[in-house]
Amino acid sequence: MSGSRLTMGEVEPLAATCQTEIEVKHGVGLHARPSVTFTRLAKSFPCSIEVAVNGSDIWLNGKSIIKIMGARIRKGSILRIRADGILAEEAIRALKELIERNFDEDKKHGRTT
Repeated sequence: MSGSRLTMGEVEPLAATCQTEIEVKHGVGLHARPSVTFTRLAKSFPCSIEVAVNGSDIWLNGKSIIKIMGARIRKGSILRIRADGILAEEAIRALKELIERNFDEDKKHGRTT
């Protein structure tokens, strides 16, 4: 047998559970615009995404604008973000980078940091 063969072991890295923790440094936290930006990016991934705030054991649906805005996430809050399923690692990386970039709001308003 020659040629390329895929085994289940080779497919596994695409479907995984990943988690990260990050501090929100945005001036007013996740108000309307950052919440929309966060959930829009989360929805672009096929995996489940959940968020816990400040060490809480309550996991919120990271794709729900109602849940994210309702959590009243302020500057200094510590978010635990976990993703489960296909492209979970990429989703975590992208969401963490979005938070680190202050939801790209500085660019939208012509400010640079």
